[in-house]
Amino acid sequence: MKRSILETLNLARTNRRAAVTVSHLAQASTEVFVEGDDCPEPLRPLVVRALQSGRAGLVETEAGPLFVNAYLPPPRIVVIGAVHISQALALMSPVAGFDITIIDPRTAFATGERFSGVDLIAEWPEDALKLRPLDRFTALAAVTHDPKIDDDALKAALVAGCFYVGALGSRKTHAKRLDRLRQAGLSDAQTGRIQAPIGLDIGASNPAEIAVAILAEIVGELRRRDVGPLEGSAP
Repeated sequence: MKRSILETLNLARTNRRAAVTVSHLAQASTEVFVEGDDCPEPLRPLVVRALQSGRAGLVETEAGPLFVNAYLPPPRIVVIGAVHISQALALMSPVAGFDITIIDPRTAFATGERFSGVDLIAEWPEDALKLRPLDRFTALAAVTHDPKIDDDALKAALVAGCFYVGALGSRKTHAKRLDRLRQAGLSDAQTGRIQAPIGLDIGASNPAEIAVAILAEIVGELRRRDVGPLEGSAP
């Protein structure tokens, strides 16, 4: 592999951006495409599929066999609120391949006893997220049901382009939330990305089932995420 390709992959990894290499086996040549970069139309479906799935594989084309490899940043889940749902998510998320962080300024909830071995931050989200910035490979779930805690985190997630943004609450609660976020300067297109009520509609009735519904929705959004226009890179 060329040094320039390795440098591109290392830079993408440092910046938590996804990348795909396409090796033309007959020509013994390799191209690299970083998410957001330009990609010729014949290769674009293959690159998009790899960016979404994270899978590598051999593809037969009219131009000859190609080996497509994907390099995706480890996906993360940031949960705002150290509640019972969060405890269940903290157990399930690593099994599904997600790093997880719990943020809650309420020290009565954010305790090591309740979240043993979990990346737990007992600070206000706006302070914590300055040191742990959100990105396109982060899912944010706001579950405190407290606007003073949830709203700033939701705004930060929408501005950062998190692949998933969800919030606990009824439709009535969410309508009020949308009004507050619009007043904070967010557009309808941005606020329209919030999944609320949070989680897939599976009839969940307890914290563990709600956590399953949230995690399933997050996985679905990760695998179907819009990788956006691919706008300029070459090996």
